[in-house]
Amino acid sequence: MIFRLRTVEVTAQGREIVRDRDVAAERITLGRSADNTLHLPDLALDPQHAAITASGGRITVEALGSPGFTLDGRQVSEGKIDPKAGGELRFGSYRIAVSKAEDGAVLLTVGQIAEASGVTEEKPGFSLAGRVPGKRAMSWLLALAILAAFLAVPIISQMTRDPAAKQGVVGDAAWSSGPLSQAHHQLEGKCEACHVKPFDAVRDTACLTCHKDVHEHAPPARLANARGAGSAGDQLQWKIAHLFGKPGPGACSDCHTEHEGTGRMPPSQQVFCADCHGSLKDRLPDTALGNAADFGKVHPEFHPTLALTAGSDKLTRVSLAEHPREASGLTFTHDQHLDPRGGVAQMALRLGKGSGGLGCADCHHLTADGVRFVAVAMERDCEACHSLAYDKVGGTFRRLKHGDTDQMIADLSVAPRASTPIVTGRRRPGEYANGGTYFARFTPPGGGIGSVAQALSRDGICGECHTARLTGGRFSVVPVTQTTRYLGHGWFNHAAHKEQKCTSCHAADRSNSASDLLLPDLKSCRSCHSGEEAPRAKVPSTCAMCHDYHFKALAPRGVKPRPKQ
Repeated sequence: MIFRLRTVEVTAQGREIVRDRDVAAERITLGRSADNTLHLPDLALDPQHAAITASGGRITVEALGSPGFTLDGRQVSEGKIDPKAGGELRFGSYRIAVSKAEDGAVLLTVGQIAEASGVTEEKPGFSLAGRVPGKRAMSWLLALAILAAFLAVPIISQMTRDPAAKQGVVGDAAWSSGPLSQAHHQLEGKCEACHVKPFDAVRDTACLTCHKDVHEHAPPARLANARGAGSAGDQLQWKIAHLFGKPGPGACSDCHTEHEGTGRMPPSQQVFCADCHGSLKDRLPDTALGNAADFGKVHPEFHPTLALTAGSDKLTRVSLAEHPREASGLTFTHDQHLDPRGGVAQMALRLGKGSGGLGCADCHHLTADGVRFVAVAMERDCEACHSLAYDKVGGTFRRLKHGDTDQMIADLSVAPRASTPIVTGRRRPGEYANGGTYFARFTPPGGGIGSVAQALSRDGICGECHTARLTGGRFSVVPVTQTTRYLGHGWFNHAAHKEQKCTSCHAADRSNSASDLLLPDLKSCRSCHSGEEAPRAKVPSTCAMCHDYHFKALAPRGVKPRPKQ
């Protein structure tokens, strides 16, 4: 059966608006509740007042509660209507005309009755007339109650409290615009800790009470010049903001916004940095920094810090666009160790290091936080293949002490005249055996210099990875510099890229020289990362993702201390 619900509304100008809605059902309900098929918002009705059922060509109307309804002028609790003949129902201030439409649907025409007095019919229990003050008086009473509870009480509490006793302000929690971030969660409910003066913005002095070690991004004079005077509109907005006690520009609260959720404090938007760095060279011509406004569009090439001279302690920042070469002091090559068909891979198989030979993780180990890698250590990462054993006495092997050239000279000076194989029948680099790469006949003290020369030769136990040198008649090797953090002014997290292969960013498998700087350039990173408004296929990358505004100039650059040579 189809019920056609037709509502008739009259505008203020007396124009009727008719709306039809068809409902396919055998039974519909009506009442004051909005979940009824026919919603009649009248306090004189129950939430579910009555049900209308169509069956056998007749309409049955049944009250669902104690209040009944009016059918053709009679108060009843149940009644039947022939749609062909029609009928009229009345529920409170609503009148429903029941008839049959031309297409056979049951037509229910709903209209509201305008009483002569202008007051709609209500249940006496719902009427508040005569029991409370008028609307105007109630409005003033409630407004005064709100002012007293949420304004006067906190102000009086603030003015009369004893700060020395660390008394809080009564009722100030109602003023909070939202919960504090995770970093300041311990200050929840202690508004006076940051808002020292009532109705005054948070000042930098309040922030520095706890954050004593936080320093400026740059010297204040240069920050002011880099920021610029701003447009006339910006200057006008700041003048208005200052009238209401807002500090800045350059205040802590300009960047660090609070009361925005219980998670991490929202990072600064890209525009905060781009306002200065987007055209920095125009205002600070002497700066060594390039303009940066959007990582996907305007950003200088990366400038890693590395050693350009072998054996030197000096680290230099240089652009990757200049294709710099790293002077680490090693003669190590990556492609030789990563070639799955080479001798190193076969040796790795015998050592049980998988079926594809060596991998990056065999020598490079993540730090505990998963952000970077620890420096490569000979004893942990290399000695499994590059053995330092040079003699065997009974069942004990004699090993050279890595990193101590003087000790090596002393050990080799007293080595046996003719060495014998430590392990026979095995041929892999690092073994002490006839025909092996490191087999040598070390002479007694009379020929000690010759022994050291052999060890430091290109195919010797030391010379395969190190470059020998003779200074003042003393043998040694070129000091090794391992830089574990090349981008000292940026933040990079390897853990966030764990789903990627190492070789997708570092071309180690194609590197045949130890001086290759295997860092991805700007173009490589842009293949995945773009600016704040990145397209769908890119990763949105704001300035705050990689850079810290309060970066410490003396932060460690990750250079491993050199051992004694």
